[in-house]
Amino acid sequence: MAALMWISHSRRPLQVDELCHAVAIRIGSNDLDSDDVPAISTLVDCCQGLMTVDKGTSTVRLIHFTLQEHLFTHAELFHRAHSTMAETCLAYLNFQQVKDLPASRSPDPRDTPFLEYSSLYWGTHMRIELSDRAKALALQLLVQYDRHISAACLRKSINEEFPVDGHLGYKPFSALHWISYFGIAEVANTLIEMNIWDVNEADGAGVTPLIWAARYGHEEVVRLLLQKKEIQPDQQDANHNRTALSWAAGNGHEGVVSLFLEPRFVNPASTGRRRERGRREPDPLIGRRYVNPDSSGKSGRTPLSWAAGNGHEGVVKLLLGREDVNPDSTRESGRTPLSWAAENGREGVVKLLLGRRDVNPDTPDTTYGQSPLSWAAVNGHEGVVKLLLERRDVIPDSSDRGGRTPLSYAASGGHEGVVRQVLGHGDVNPNSLASNGRPLLKFCCSPHADSSTENYYYEDDILSNGY
Repeated sequence: MAALMWISHSRRPLQVDELCHAVAIRIGSNDLDSDDVPAISTLVDCCQGLMTVDKGTSTVRLIHFTLQEHLFTHAELFHRAHSTMAETCLAYLNFQQVKDLPASRSPDPRDTPFLEYSSLYWGTHMRIELSDRAKALALQLLVQYDRHISAACLRKSINEEFPVDGHLGYKPFSALHWISYFGIAEVANTLIEMNIWDVNEADGAGVTPLIWAARYGHEEVVRLLLQKKEIQPDQQDANHNRTALSWAAGNGHEGVVSLFLEPRFVNPASTGRRRERGRREPDPLIGRRYVNPDSSGKSGRTPLSWAAGNGHEGVVKLLLGREDVNPDSTRESGRTPLSWAAENGREGVVKLLLGRRDVNPDTPDTTYGQSPLSWAAVNGHEGVVKLLLERRDVIPDSSDRGGRTPLSYAASGGHEGVVRQVLGHGDVNPNSLASNGRPLLKFCCSPHADSSTENYYYEDDILSNGY
């Protein structure tokens, strides 16, 4: 039953050695007894044909996906599966032989096959189903987490998204950072009350606990951190220069965004404020506890821009309801939220933005001079193109800095539906010329090619591609 529980409820397919070690762990023991680790053949026999080993990947699986579905949906077959798995992972990480492993070196996976899985997923199982024993084991691990091998394993797994920033020097990934990453509010509350860790300190990836929690939508952890009087909610991460609000907005976490937009966090110096009515003096007790909902990071994109580009309509509505958010901001990126939404085909967001009087639907970006219509046309988003062409203040035949029009972008990409839409508009000249004097429908180049070069593909190439 233990083997079937692990196979059906693990967060990824388990290797043979991982499963064998998982079922051998005794919660409450100080170390793993190697004599308790069964052979895989023993587990296969015990499961009486319900599990098998995939020889190509050396992973274990159930014999059929319907069995996987049955075991996963019938929780009563196992006693508190996820809390048991969390306790097992944590018990393993608290074994003395694991704690003795140096965090600076990668251990031999043959000696510690269960180390990676337990390090990466104990928090995931615990968030699904929390037990008092798992909480106690987690606290036992976390008080030494900055020098524990499991912290190094977890850091390595997320290093692609948040690489360790060398200029910060050595900054430990503390217990508070990682519990915010996992999003376990009950444990986070205990750690915050211990008052050992600086809630504003950036870790080795330049990320604060608040940013970790906001990025993954852990609303209760965000709420706990925001209650700390010393919290700086508008602090940016070191690599992307994005705030916690920016990450939450870009990932569509409405509840978290709402927390940052509470009146107590209104920044009286917001750069995007368009009306002075209701302006309040900062509370001296709050200090730096301000949030600028219109701030931009290294990319020049505001929270609204991130939410619009990713199609999060609920977040877009929240931000558009603010007086201190500019719905038509270009900032350093040179592109409006509408431009990002149009490029990615976010019809719902495009409708919301087009419903605003303070949004110019034809603003070109400052880099290539492409209008939202051009961005939609180049990617073949017919629904967005239709919405934009219905506007009288959108020029359907506008050209960018290379002289290219929405029609030429649609034709070069083979987007027949968009071509028909644009040609059906009376203000479009299908014989217009590019900046080099060549007919636009006579060539096909990449959207961002320099029009001064000869990086063109002529009519024969377009026809050969079936356009």
